[in-house]
Amino acid sequence: MRALRWIVIVLGLLFSGLPLVWMGLSSIKQRADAISQHPRWIPAAEAPVAPDSPRFEATTSAFRDLASVHAGAQASFWEHLLNSAIIGFFSTLATVALGTLCAYGFSRFRVPGEKDWLFFVLSTRFMPPLAVVVPVLLMYRAFDLQGTRLGLVVLYTVFNLSLAVWLMKGFLDEIPRAFEEAAVVDGYTRFGALVRVVLPEARTGIAVTAVFCLISAWNEYGFAMTLNSSGAVTVPAYFAGLQGNIEGMPWPQVAAGALVFVAPIVAFTVLVRSHLLRGVTFGTVKQ
Repeated sequence: MRALRWIVIVLGLLFSGLPLVWMGLSSIKQRADAISQHPRWIPAAEAPVAPDSPRFEATTSAFRDLASVHAGAQASFWEHLLNSAIIGFFSTLATVALGTLCAYGFSRFRVPGEKDWLFFVLSTRFMPPLAVVVPVLLMYRAFDLQGTRLGLVVLYTVFNLSLAVWLMKGFLDEIPRAFEEAAVVDGYTRFGALVRVVLPEARTGIAVTAVFCLISAWNEYGFAMTLNSSGAVTVPAYFAGLQGNIEGMPWPQVAAGALVFVAPIVAFTVLVRSHLLRGVTFGTVKQ
């Protein structure tokens, strides 16, 4: 059984890691090698002589070209990555902060029609976001928010808020009220008890919620393409715009940019991995 377990794990790693490996190989290819009908997966110092050789000449030019402005784009990849970073960071920060406060209210106070309100909050996730893209676009034009970072920050915060409320409520329900009561007895206000007692205990839930909200905002394409087709364009919309390149899609640059694009998410997930693992089983075992 142990050998079978390792076989399943290794096969799973191979299947899940193969796209990243191929993307890494594509990022060090010339465009002709990237679109060749004969797959080439062995890096070499020199170009292959045979056209059907599996070897290709390795180069780092795709990473250097990320600083160039390609046809179909308004700026370089790094400027679009900055837009994604600012929008993702501030939308995640606002979503987690508002979601935690809202979940705390539902968790600690008697709210009339609590179940109805929670169902209403959850029901906002039932509808596909693109179903409201037209009214949102008209509203953003009225407030002159299209093409701005603030517009996407507000939009992503609104759409991810329901997820944050439901996730954080589950974690806050597991924190005993006696902790806050003891803090109030010691002289803390309700808000002081929340900041100094509840939030440190809820750091696992905050980390889990932040990861999901950041991934959602980081990878979102529909609203980014519709509302910010010009101005503060994010990386997903930037990649889509490269299809207008008269020389064809620059696949090595796309692969290199995609590797750089996923790196912050991977790094953030690794940093909070202990909280994520704890969050999977949080509340399943009574202390």
